[in-house]
Amino acid sequence: MIINHNIAALNTHRQLSINTGNTSKNIEKLSSGLRINRAGDDAAGLAISEKMRGQIRGLDQASRNAQDGISMIQTAEGALNETHSILQRMRELSVQSSNDTNVTADRAAINEEYQALALEITRISNDTEFNTQKLWDGSTTAVEFQIGANKAQTISYTFSKADATTLMVAVGDLTDKAKSQTALGNLDIAIGKVSTERSKLGAVQNRLEHTINNLNTSSENLTAAESRVRDVDMAKEMMAQTKNSILSQAAQAMLAQANQQPQGVLQLLR
Repeated sequence: MIINHNIAALNTHRQLSINTGNTSKNIEKLSSGLRINRAGDDAAGLAISEKMRGQIRGLDQASRNAQDGISMIQTAEGALNETHSILQRMRELSVQSSNDTNVTADRAAINEEYQALALEITRISNDTEFNTQKLWDGSTTAVEFQIGANKAQTISYTFSKADATTLMVAVGDLTDKAKSQTALGNLDIAIGKVSTERSKLGAVQNRLEHTINNLNTSSENLTAAESRVRDVDMAKEMMAQTKNSILSQAAQAMLAQANQQPQGVLQLLR
C-alpha cells in the first residue's frame, strides 16, 4: 500500500472535473436556449449561423425598405390622382367653353377657373414630397429601392416633372372657341400622360408588395434553418444534463471513499 499518491482519488477527481464541466455546459445551453454559445461549441456551426443571421437581418431590413418604397409610391400616386381630377375638370371647362352659347363674359369666367386649376397643378407638382424629397418638381429623378439582402438587388423608378407647363396646360386660355378646342386636345394628351405615369407607379407598387411577401417567406425559412443550427434541443440537453449531474454526484461519493483508502495504513501501524 502507498500513501504519497492516491491514484484512485486522482482518477476520481479527474472524472469529477469532467462531469462538473459538462454539467456547467449543459446548464449554460439550457439557460440560453442555444446549442452554440461560443465558437468552441461548434466552430463550423457558428460560422454558418452567423452568415444566416446576416442574411436574415438583411432580408428583414429589405422588407422594411420595400414598405417605405410603397409609402413613397403611394404619396406620389396620390398627388397624380389629384392632378387627374383637376385635368378632368379642366377638360370639362374646355368642352363647356367650346360651346357657342357662351358669350365673352361667360368664357372669361370659365377661363378664370381654368387658369386657377392650372396653377394648382403646378403647386401640387412643386409641393409633393416624401421624407423632404420633392417627387414631381423635376429635382428627384431615378430612385432605387434596396429590396434584397445583398448588393444590386434593387427596384428603380424614374420620376418626371408633372407641372402644368410639362403637361402642356399652362399656356393658352379658354377665351374663345378655337383656343378652347386647342386646350381640349392638350388636355387629352395631359390626361394620357398622367394615366401612364400612374400605371407605372401601380406596377412598381405591385412589385414591391410581392417582394415583401417573398422576403418575409425567405426570412422565415432562413430563421428556421438557423434555429436548427444554433438552437439547443431542450429535451436532449436535459437528458445530458441529468446524466452529467448524476455522474458528478457519483464521482463526489467515490472521491470520498477513495480518500478513505489510505486510512487503512494506520491499521498496520498499530
